Amino acid sequence: MDRYLTVAEVTDSARQLVSRFPGTGRLRRIGTSRAGRPILMLSVGHGPHHVLVVARPHPDEPVGGTTAIALAEQVASALAERGARGPAEPVARGRRPSTATGSSAVTDPSLVTWDIVLCLDPDGAALSQGIEEATAGSCPTLAGYYRAAYRPVAAEQPEWAPIESRHLPESQALFDVIEELRPVLQCSLHNVEAGGTWVQLTRDLPRLVAPFQKSAAELAIPVQSGTFDALYWENPGPGVYVLPPPESAARLAAGSENIGLSTWCAPARYGGVTAIIEVPLWATDLADDPSPRPDAGAVLRDLAGLVRDGGRQVTAVLDKARPFLPPARDSAPRRVLEWMADGLYDLVAGSWEPLARQAADGPPGLTTAQVCALDIVARRQPLRAAGLLLRLLEAADDTAAPGLHRDLDDLFTTWCTDFEETLRLRRVPVRQQVAHQTRTVLAAAESALTTLR
Repeated sequence: MDRYLTVAEVTDSARQLVSRFPGTGRLRRIGTSRAGRPILMLSVGHGPHHVLVVARPHPDEPVGGTTAIALAEQVASALAERGARGPAEPVARGRRPSTATGSSAVTDPSLVTWDIVLCLDPDGAALSQGIEEATAGSCPTLAGYYRAAYRPVAAEQPEWAPIESRHLPESQALFDVIEELRPVLQCSLHNVEAGGTWVQLTRDLPRLVAPFQKSAAELAIPVQSGTFDALYWENPGPGVYVLPPPESAARLAAGSENIGLSTWCAPARYGGVTAIIEVPLWATDLADDPSPRPDAGAVLRDLAGLVRDGGRQVTAVLDKARPFLPPARDSAPRRVLEWMADGLYDLVAGSWEPLARQAADGPPGLTTAQVCALDIVARRQPLRAAGLLLRLLEAADDTAAPGLHRDLDDLFTTWCTDFEETLRLRRVPVRQQVAHQTRTVLAAAESALTTLR
């Protein structure tokens, strides 16, 4: 496996699995997107405990669909191996599930039903068509990724839209499934462009830390020690972060005041927990460097300037192109560009000012890994915008478009090269991303079943 599966390939693979395991695998439509595309869910097993897996919540994060099929295949294969054996013993609270014959009880279809949403944002995925090809082959580049990637505005992201008081049919489909199934665990499958791997939890799962670390080490994926959106969360183990209580100020860096309204927190109404599982497309060993970062305050000020300056340069091109670009109401990429130009760069940079002051005041300061995480954010914000604007300029029928495209492309190429070289990025093979994400989902399910039930 050297590339991600497309949404169509994921759907076809799910249908094939259902044909091979009639009665055990079921595929159903749980909702319809804003543009009329189906939102499909594959279920495997008939157990009383439900584990809900959500693939492709962000369209620029393609690993989830491939992981979803790998996970479904593993569960279905476990069913075939068990054959005529009777159901496993019920999982009691506080008791580790049986691992007879080397297979965990979480893959026993008589105990657990796996419900896998194949793509939560099919409309966004359609606007990221080509991302699978752009990241395939022996030497994919950041430039290829950002030219193909599309990430919606926050109010059009199904998991995040409720925080923005936006009602999306995709969000409602997921809320309805959570209410129907009351899952003991929801796993949201994510990619990060660069860095390391980490897990964010809405509630602690004590038995997750060890297998998560073991998997990352075996697959040579660095563990993100200090992620940009959970710098102050509870940290029961390297790369594992637990959402603070609602009254705490130590939440996401910006825009998370109403995170309790998100789909992430919905399973908590029924005693369940959510795990957001991130794996990197490109890794950097700086992501798990715990050493103190010298002059962290000055570095953060430089990074704030980097995101602001990059944003200004992209916006300057956008200003010149506005007269001939499609209007925002008709163009999702244009809406993203206007949203980013309207204060997002300053919001991101401004959220780091308390960190810079803290670093300037002396120890404990920030680690190299924490600064690396913020460095990635500073670089990716202008690149996301530039990639979208390049696509719009390519499609524009105006004499000014080629010149603007050439100027922006020069900036874009320089930024990508600097990103890759400064952070010493190395590609994580798709098969290793999928293997690690699959293992982490299974470990989270085992921990959830023994901890919460």
